[in-house]
Amino acid sequence: MTRTRRRWVAAGVGVLVVAVGGVAALAGLGARAGGALPAPHFVEEAAAAGLDHAYDGGFFYFVGGGVAVFDCDGDGRQDLYLAGGEQPAALFRNRSPVGGALAFNPVGSAATDLPNVTGAYPLDIDADGNVDLAVLRLGENVLLRGLGDCSFERANEAWGFDGGDAWTAAFSATWEAQDALPTLAFGNYLETASVDDGTYVCDDGALVRPDAAGERYAAPAPLAPAYCTLSLLFSDWDRSGRRDLRVSNDRHYYRVGEEQLWRVAPGEEPRLWTHDEGWQTLRVFGMGIASYDLTGDGYPEYYLTSQADNKLQTLADGPNEPRFEDIALARGVAATRPYSGDMTQPSTAWHAEFADANNDGEIDLFVAKGNVEAMPENAARDPSNLLIGQADGTFTEGAEDAGIVSFARARGAALADLNLDGMLDLVIVNRRENVGLYRNVGSGTADDPKPMGHWLAVRLQQDGANRDAIGAWLEVTAGDRAMRREISVGGGHAGGQLGWIHFGLGDAESASVRVIWPDGERGPTMPAQADGFGIITRGATVIEPWTPPQ
Repeated sequence: MTRTRRRWVAAGVGVLVVAVGGVAALAGLGARAGGALPAPHFVEEAAAAGLDHAYDGGFFYFVGGGVAVFDCDGDGRQDLYLAGGEQPAALFRNRSPVGGALAFNPVGSAATDLPNVTGAYPLDIDADGNVDLAVLRLGENVLLRGLGDCSFERANEAWGFDGGDAWTAAFSATWEAQDALPTLAFGNYLETASVDDGTYVCDDGALVRPDAAGERYAAPAPLAPAYCTLSLLFSDWDRSGRRDLRVSNDRHYYRVGEEQLWRVAPGEEPRLWTHDEGWQTLRVFGMGIASYDLTGDGYPEYYLTSQADNKLQTLADGPNEPRFEDIALARGVAATRPYSGDMTQPSTAWHAEFADANNDGEIDLFVAKGNVEAMPENAARDPSNLLIGQADGTFTEGAEDAGIVSFARARGAALADLNLDGMLDLVIVNRRENVGLYRNVGSGTADDPKPMGHWLAVRLQQDGANRDAIGAWLEVTAGDRAMRREISVGGGHAGGQLGWIHFGLGDAESASVRVIWPDGERGPTMPAQADGFGIITRGATVIEPWTPPQ
């Protein structure tokens, strides 16, 4: 091992877009009709909802603490799998009534209640329609095969997967070419033996590809050099159709390392993009990655969390080389110090996620914050951010108005519509304190929720492998807004979600939707009415309506 430190209606919408590099893009970042809305209001409901769980443990669990958000029983509601650290991980089935207070029931089993779990990511590995879990651990990583009805079984042996014995805190997955199984990437932190002897050596990552027969996994291949990885993301940064692997590393434990981008092409060994090819040296205390096309040029921007040095990277000169520049300060998302609490000390950021929390059509950014443990040089009272997107492309802090200020040490998180009312709720995994669970009530109250804007939510599906179309791009146009999201598994901090893909529409009552499928095939433009759920099946020309359970 190398050691280195409600319904859908066919209604057309008129949208003016401009072709840029073959990708539909906004013609500018000027203020749009309708304008941005303020932050929505959230109501904390963890205890009332029956969600009782904390991420606990000593030094080996200072990092990690993720949540997987996915539907494990096929009812359309998003269920939760929470890392526990030294305590068992826990699966919670979502029993929330539509539009009502949040409610969860624990689902205990030997398969899911694993100890030493740092995080988990949902994906349908075997394309059987049941979501599986990649469970990250201090020790052997475990692939859990979904059996339906929130039941799982260990699948390492059945799929030929070697879970190793490392300290794993990062994961991403993609499907290469026509492979039946996904390619899996694992990011490892410190070699555990080096912690005991005080040398603190960064461990290699691992790339796991299907074997030649395609039905089981080959032996893991090292991703080296490695620099204490805390987030990974397969992403088509240049829209070439190839999904390269972004790596965010914790500079606390390396001297000569940097952030990394692995070129991962089917049939080829992975290799790092070099400085001669345009990759720029960047060193941060890398903890999480979030991506979204913020600039409207058809390419993803990447938000990188760190300690007092969060970055927002955008391509500097187009897709010909992987050279990025930082626009965090200009966009108002640097978030280097707390807005409340210990406001004179630097913040520590973990999970980051782009989502439209107020449904105004302007993307927002949630950033989970919390001291590593008791680092006196960093803020101890360090609340998470809810950065509200503005019509000019900038962001303003909205967490206080939203009612989500907490001084718990947050780690993983997710914004997801847990009660199927079209408003994104918030779950936050806290270190050594109970998980935070916040219901979005829009401009209303707990007893009288009021939506702030229109919305739509869709799911993608296709036959064969990669059932959920990981690697696709989803484009939604509504009024003068054009929104694009790459469908991915990975990023964040130690957890992610799979399920409904949510878009705020502002005051638009209809939208048009198009999918660019993982192999580059461009689907038809399909009209949709606002405020509903729908399923887009590859080859279909209309969106299939889906009605929430009553």
